[in-house]
Amino acid sequence: MAVEQRPLVVSISPHIRTEESVSRIMWSVNLSLLPALLMGLYYFGPRALWVVLLSIAGSLFSEWFVQRLAGKPVTVSDGSAFLTGLLLGMNLPSTAPFYIPLISSVVAVAIAKQLFGGLGYNIFNPALVGRAFALITWPRALTTWAEPTAAFLALDAKTTATPLGILKEEGMAELLEVFGTKGNLYFQLFIGQRAGSIGETSAIALLVGAGFLLARRYITWHIPLSYLATVAVLTWALGGKDPETGKFVLFAGDPILHLLSGGLILGAFFMATDYVTCPILRKGQIIFGVGCGALTVLIRLWAGYPEGVMFAILLMNCFAPLIDRAVKTRVFGTPREARK
Repeated sequence: MAVEQRPLVVSISPHIRTEESVSRIMWSVNLSLLPALLMGLYYFGPRALWVVLLSIAGSLFSEWFVQRLAGKPVTVSDGSAFLTGLLLGMNLPSTAPFYIPLISSVVAVAIAKQLFGGLGYNIFNPALVGRAFALITWPRALTTWAEPTAAFLALDAKTTATPLGILKEEGMAELLEVFGTKGNLYFQLFIGQRAGSIGETSAIALLVGAGFLLARRYITWHIPLSYLATVAVLTWALGGKDPETGKFVLFAGDPILHLLSGGLILGAFFMATDYVTCPILRKGQIIFGVGCGALTVLIRLWAGYPEGVMFAILLMNCFAPLIDRAVKTRVFGTPREARK
């Protein structure tokens, strides 16, 4: 019996395929941010919704306009521009004037993303670039925080300082005067009853979204855990301060306060883990997370600005390619001397 012979066809890589796609991953990350967004809207009201919607609209329009202008396929539906706008809006205070999310989203997408070639080619996290631009351009507006009211229909906003701002300027004693006991302080930080950016205040909501991403294996533990652990260890070791002399006391800091305050959880799980701007290899991701944590603590404790997550991640984005190069594995079968 004759056997039919067929030519062997070998296609180009990748040979292992999955049902996951860029669009599916991006929209899943958008979905994971929904609990934190809803908590932000609950605490800060319709002004917060307005800021987030303007940021998303500016991002979507910028992506559409630049791609049409460059004659490229329009990829607005893949969810990446929506995610940039959502993250940017969640990193802004609810008191921000309407032009700030609009202009910042244009900078984030048109300059920080599309100018470098689009998705997969940007060096820095676009949402953080937009936020950094807004902070440099409108510092007063970006450091004016609304007091959480837990009343969605409330239109008036009373401004107040963030916990990190109070800790930086006045100290732990004054922070406890505002929140009472340490237990109540931790609880309010955990649920989100404190001043801050729209999407960074509720630790529990952010952890729910992070748990979803970890369960779906869209992110791994390497960057978030190394980031948070570094912040916890360094703030415990270096963050104590004598209330009478004002001098730092070793091993007397409050790591729980620093872990739950500011944009640390939002940054560690949702922005430092950006596929494009973080190292690929696991060893490199741990180094990246440790670097982010060390820079965050350095800025929080000794720089003039009370928060350091945004600057830390952007600075470490610069080193991501070098980290990958330093920890790359040797190709099987090649001598160590040939590794360059």
